[in-house]
Amino acid sequence: MTTSSPWLVARVVETRPATPHGRVLRLRVEGWPGNLAGQHVDVRLTAEDGYQAVRSYSLASSGESELLELAVDELPDGEVSPYLVEDVLPGDELEVRGPIGAYFVWTPDRPEPVQLIAGGSGIVPLVAMARVHALTGSSAPMRMLYSVRSQDDAFYADELTGFEGDAFVLDWAYTRSTPPGFIRPAGRVDAATIAASTIPPTEQPSVYVCGPTGFVEAVADLLVAAGHSPDRIRTERFGGA
Repeated sequence: MTTSSPWLVARVVETRPATPHGRVLRLRVEGWPGNLAGQHVDVRLTAEDGYQAVRSYSLASSGESELLELAVDELPDGEVSPYLVEDVLPGDELEVRGPIGAYFVWTPDRPEPVQLIAGGSGIVPLVAMARVHALTGSSAPMRMLYSVRSQDDAFYADELTGFEGDAFVLDWAYTRSTPPGFIRPAGRVDAATIAASTIPPTEQPSVYVCGPTGFVEAVADLLVAAGHSPDRIRTERFGGA
């Protein structure tokens, strides 16, 4: 699972809408070496005139399969995401390089509690971790806080709800509008949200935070202020795509 890997051809085998502005893509990559939950790939597009654009995308998939899964949120001013969300079709070919990243990964042999915190499409590497947690029957307590603008903006909502049980707790935060009957008012994740919807620092969880840069920085500050040790907080952030 080296990060100094060559560019590989990725054939699109399936696309499906995930949100009003997001899409899930499944790619078949011959020669893919496998990846851990939490890693990402570089995706390269080449235009007819030779112009190339490269962006990094987290993987919702893990393991040794040659089928990779991405979930992409469209940014109107982006160079790559509008094509992946609006235009790419099964049979089209992209290029990918990876897997990349050894820091932001989780493996089921780790017994300590795990707190996952996602903002928007930052859910992608964290759903890979939740899938491995469920697939392996891990007894490590896992809790997820997922912050989205509204219920319609959530990726993988039904799948995540299906993971809920003794070893997996799912919490939601909505920043613009809430579902009927939802108790917490709409608003950004704050100190009260962290206190009510995450594993307390006294249990010394490993914490993974992924989302837009501003979200990740704010949440990391809140976690430290709540008493979490900075060396137990791992972050992954993204900007334009």
